[in-house]
Order: sequence, then C-alpha cells, then structure tokens
Amino acid sequence: MSDIVDIISNEQEKEISEQDTQTSRDRIYTVSELTTAIKATLESQFPPLWVEGEISNVRKPSSGHLYFTIKDARTQVQGIMYRSQASRIRFDLQDGMKILLFGKITVYERSGQYQIMAQIIEPRGVGALQLAFEQLKKKLAEEGLFDPAHKKKIPILPDRIGVVTSATGAAIRDVLNVLNRRFSNIQLIINPVRVQGDEAPPEIARAIEDFNQLNLVDVILVTRGGGSIEDLWAFNTEIVARSIYNSKIPVISAVGHEIDWTISDFVADLRVPTPSAAAELVVASKTELHNRINHLHNLLDMRMRNYIDRLRYKMQYLTESNVFAEPINRIKQHSQFVDELEFRLTTAMRQSADSVKHRLVLLTEKLHAFSPSSSLLRGYSVTSVIGKEGALKSISDVSLNDTIKTLLHDGEIISKVERVDSQSFIKKNYSSGE
Repeated sequence: MSDIVDIISNEQEKEISEQDTQTSRDRIYTVSELTTAIKATLESQFPPLWVEGEISNVRKPSSGHLYFTIKDARTQVQGIMYRSQASRIRFDLQDGMKILLFGKITVYERSGQYQIMAQIIEPRGVGALQLAFEQLKKKLAEEGLFDPAHKKKIPILPDRIGVVTSATGAAIRDVLNVLNRRFSNIQLIINPVRVQGDEAPPEIARAIEDFNQLNLVDVILVTRGGGSIEDLWAFNTEIVARSIYNSKIPVISAVGHEIDWTISDFVADLRVPTPSAAAELVVASKTELHNRINHLHNLLDMRMRNYIDRLRYKMQYLTESNVFAEPINRIKQHSQFVDELEFRLTTAMRQSADSVKHRLVLLTEKLHAFSPSSSLLRGYSVTSVIGKEGALKSISDVSLNDTIKTLLHDGEIISKVERVDSQSFIKKNYSSGE
C-alpha cells in the first residue's frame, strides 16, 4: 500500500514540475505579496463565523486591545479583539474560560500568521451580563462594600430628599405622586441623569458625588423603573457601586421591579423593591404622623393623670396621719424623748468617770508600793561607788579602798571598802535545807 502512495506522490510531483514550473516563472511573488494574496483569499473564502473553544494566554496591553488564544483538544488559533469592541465586554476574560466567539479570519501580515479578529465574545453556558454581575458582586463583597457595619441609618422624616434618576422616566413620576400624597411639603431635589446606556454610569456616580459635595439633602434616592438586565446594567457597574459606598449621605436604592436585584442594591444603605415603595418608606405619611402624635399625646396625658392621682392619694394619707392630726402632741413626745436620752447620756458618762477614777486610785497605790522610797522605808538601801554612775549590783563593781555611798530612807552613809567577801550573803544565810 505504501508503495502505491509513493508512486502516486511521485507522479503528482512530476506532473506539477512539468506543467507549472515554466508558467510560474512568469509571475514571481515577494513574501509580502504572497502574504497579502493569502490574506485576501482567506478573508474572501471565510465569511464572519462563530467559533467555540477554551480561551488562554489573555493579555490586555495599554493599547486596550485584547490578545488571546482559543483552542480545543487538538489545535489552537491566535485571536485579537480591538479596543473598540473589547471595551464593550462586561465580564473579565480569564484563562480556562469556555467562550463563544464571533469574528472573521484574517492574517497578521508582519508574521504571516492567520488569526481570528473577534467582534463578539460570550461566555459559554451563562450570559455575559450575568457572568459580569457575579464577578463584580464577588469582588466588591470581598472588599467589604456590602458589610452591614457600613450601612448608615435612614432619617425618619428628612427635610430634603435628593433623587438621582431620569427626569422623564416613570420612576420620578411614581416618587412625586407618593410624596404629594403622603407629605407634600417635603423638599425634593432632582439631579437628572441617564439611567441606561454607556453614558449612564458616570452620570449617576457624579450626581451622587454632587449631592455629597453640596450637602443639600438628608437622604439620596437612586432609582429607575423596571426593564431587562441590559436596561438596568448602569446600576451593576463598579463606578456606581463605589460612589454609593463612599457617600456620606444615606443612600436608598430602588431599581427595577421587586424581583430585580442590582449591585447598587447590595451596596446601598437600604434596598427597596420599587420607586413607589422607596418614596413611601423614606417619608412617613402626614396622617401616620398625626396619628402617632395623637397617640403619644394621649399616652402622656394618661400617665400624667395617674401620677397626679398617686400624689393626691399620698397627700391625703399624710394629712390624715397622727403627725398632722396632733402636731403639738407629737412635738411634746419627741421633746420628752430627747430629755430621756440626755438623762441616759449623763448617767452613763458619770458612771464611766467614776470607774476611771477608781482604777486610777488603784494604779497609784500599786505604783507607790513599788516605788524606791517605799523600799527604803522597809529597810532596804542603795549603794554606789562615788565617782561612778549606777547602783552596785555585784562585788565585781567595787574595789578595795573605793569610797562608797549608802542611801537609806532618812540619809546617807559614806564609807571605805576594806574587804570584799566573794561568798554570797544569800547563799550563805538562805541556802536550801537550812
């Protein structure tokens, strides 16, 4: 079988060389001319088409163009999307994402490589806008823009309300109708903006920033009527979300119908399902306020009456008591009780003084009994060496020929030491057994 293939191949090469070699010399192409011819052929033979594959090597340089590779299990093709089309993609292209691409085949002449010039790119299996919504929602949630701790309190009865919406849309008419019906003297300041289209997001963000800079309103209502996800997309953009988050004034988001949820709903201090519901919530009705004031007035009146009744009963009880019935008698009773207390106090003080005096006498007698003069009267004496301080307590305190002085109760004796006996007088005369 391989021999037959080789024979056919050789015959084809022989046929090409014999028939075409001579005629091809009449037109010799440069490389650029050949590339241009191939480009023209490819672009004419392949009309714009849809291609399915996996995207990789996504790059977005400062030019704003998108460069990528689209591939399947067997091969790959380089792709480009110019800035004008790339700026319309709502979601982030990420490596590994399955996509559908609509574009046309072309050739990059500088390298002679064919590529797909994309005009539309959609995620495979989910809508492009839904994917962009989920991507932005995840990003802002991770940054803390939905954190309940950042939510500001909505004022109960604002003096001025700022509204960011279309001046001609149904939303502003709904808001005006509700406010006129509930509280017509509330001041409403409208900052008109476009609420859909590419120009809408920066206008909405700028209107919120204007209200914060001017500080004219107490609360901001960002709203528009219902519509498709494309119609509501301005409220799913990052620039609007960040302007709401950065607002120092409380922001209420009321976009679309009750089933519609936008990124602005998650960031706002309060989400309300419809413009009408937002107007009803932001301003209490005059009737409701009157009813509430009347209720509080009646409650205050009832509590004041009860308090006065309690005071009246207490006063009546006191006036009927013995204190007020016989005031002079109560004063006499207390005066007598004071005299009784004075008598008790005087008696207690006298008894205490007598006790202290008796104890003092006993202590004085005891002190006198043990005084040196009493000891001298009982026959004791005190001897000391003249020229030395202190009384003699031991024979070691005296020497032969010392002049000593003996103190008696009625005078003193001066003598000279002629002998010192080392035997104790007490041991000698009062030893045990004698």
